[in-house]
Amino acid sequence: MNRTLKFIFNHPLTRNNRFSAIINLFKWQIFSRVINFPIVYQFTEKSKLLVWRGLTGATGNFYCGLHEFEDMAFLLHILREDDLFLDIGANVGSYTMLASSEIGAKTIAFEPILKTFKIFSQNIAINSIQDKVEALNIGLGSCKSVLKFTTSFDTGNHVSSPGDTEITEVNVDTLDNILSGRSPLLMKIDVEGFETEVLNGSRNTLEDKSLKAIIIELNGSGDRYGFDEKNIHLLLLNHGFNPYKYDPMVRDLTVTAPGGHHNTLYIRDLDFVTDRLKTARKIKVKNKEV
Repeated sequence: MNRTLKFIFNHPLTRNNRFSAIINLFKWQIFSRVINFPIVYQFTEKSKLLVWRGLTGATGNFYCGLHEFEDMAFLLHILREDDLFLDIGANVGSYTMLASSEIGAKTIAFEPILKTFKIFSQNIAINSIQDKVEALNIGLGSCKSVLKFTTSFDTGNHVSSPGDTEITEVNVDTLDNILSGRSPLLMKIDVEGFETEVLNGSRNTLEDKSLKAIIIELNGSGDRYGFDEKNIHLLLLNHGFNPYKYDPMVRDLTVTAPGGHHNTLYIRDLDFVTDRLKTARKIKVKNKEV
């Protein structure tokens, strides 16, 4: 609970109205225990999400509007209708719903855990975006194979390492194989430390100049597999990407250092991206325009 309160107190969409946000939190805590079944939450003006108690990523959106504010707002501002977005590690689909339901972009999404994938598929259905989303219940890596994944960590499920229990086998392919020449504009990678292997199977995709930005989690979790995430930074630099921080309220990008507890935003073709951000329509979230 303390972690949730801190999240709400510091979130850009709730920190100026903390009392109302806290009341909303406690209402949800009581309500979700009483009904004990999913509700359809109006995420943004055009998108919805299934939410229920314990569904970490989705409830973060319920409390604060956009769980990962800077990254989600960046997606909303850079994408246009029929652009291609890659959601790698989609979980229940928050990013996909923003991209394909709110914006109208096309999405190819990857979620390896079957239980989570079923929730993701329900979110696609309630948003009626089956024609916009290609949802794949597979993992991504450096080659075609079968890997074992954990199943009991909600948003933190990952390729299993020694000592992990409650695991399942998942078919894995490379991103380059799946895309078969299709060109994404934006890619989000959140695979709990397996980013190195995903990128090793994405060399053609990285070479494609249509790819303008990557949202990637570099928080040291690659250590569990013996990966040095500094090498990811160097790989992306070599492909023309540089790390930035985005302020959605003023639509401004500033150079930053990679890593930390949050995602890192990598951009190339800064002029193109800046123009997209500045000219995007405003999106209403929690009765605020972003």
